Amino acid sequence: MASHSRTASKPESSLSTPPPEASASNGGASDFSIHETYTSLLHAQPGLTKPLAAISALISLLSHPAHTPSTISETLSLLSTHSEILTNSVGNPIAVKAGTDLWGRYVVGVLQAPSKSAKGQGEEFSAVLRRVIENGKVFVEHAKEARQIIARTAKGFIQDGMTMLTAGQSQCVSAALLAAAEKGLQFRVIYVDHSPLARKEDGMVGELRRKSIPVAVIGPSAVAYSLSAINLVMIGAESVLENGGIVAGLGTYQMAILARSKGKPVYVLAESHKFVRVFPMGQEDLGVRQRVLDFKGADQSEGGDVHEKNEEEEAVDYTPPELITSLVTEVGVLTPSAVSEELIKIWY
Repeated sequence: MASHSRTASKPESSLSTPPPEASASNGGASDFSIHETYTSLLHAQPGLTKPLAAISALISLLSHPAHTPSTISETLSLLSTHSEILTNSVGNPIAVKAGTDLWGRYVVGVLQAPSKSAKGQGEEFSAVLRRVIENGKVFVEHAKEARQIIARTAKGFIQDGMTMLTAGQSQCVSAALLAAAEKGLQFRVIYVDHSPLARKEDGMVGELRRKSIPVAVIGPSAVAYSLSAINLVMIGAESVLENGGIVAGLGTYQMAILARSKGKPVYVLAESHKFVRVFPMGQEDLGVRQRVLDFKGADQSEGGDVHEKNEEEEAVDYTPPELITSLVTEVGVLTPSAVSEELIKIWY
């Protein structure tokens, strides 16, 4: 297999990429929209991760009457075209790429088996395709269970009397903190709210307080002030990159730098289906369309906050692996350097 790009500026498809005219024609050939299907899944299932939403959207594509392929070649072309359409349709393609790459790798592996014995046509191929679709649905359901496995492992890092710093709305972090509380542990949480207008009882903060976990909500400017009060940082991630770094909500990088300066450990809780073959060299190398730095002159008025400027998606940043103590996943507690080994197991 050819070596992959060292940057994320143009996410690759795991399947062969058709010419641009094929993408355009296939993308509008029917009433099926891969982007609308993807966004509908995210809205309908708030706990669904972006990679799993991407995989579910591609499964829906293969099940759609207007797109059902009849050969291996048609299947690979269809998935390649729509994977590219989907990654190009979102501002942050990295999490989507994790899903489309993983699903593409699985489909190629399954379809290669019948092709070796000159099968893969007509009724035999229809049976293989049904198996691919059903196994895909089973994978998505099983992947959702990873969160609870991570929570059971991560609660081992929490001890009585601790104070933890967190941010975002990570379902893994929330599940871990709730599991620790159910175990009878007494601890406190400092929550960094990057959206000052958000209602404090929404999301993780309200959920934790309803379980009698004391939560202090602070703004990003108070992170350094709070470091003397914390024992560790526990955060989630939108994507885990090949070098062991992460892409997460804007401000995560800042938190990790400050925590490192005071010797506070940073634990990242993330499912392994978020691992992706992307290797950025810095913030500008992510390939994410967002307006964090929006320079204006004297005659130009300021807009809303950075998240509002980023349309429907949350602004993100890149936290390099040297700032991360450990990654807690359903396959175990990993050092950042072990991520590349896990990706090798999937791809080679």
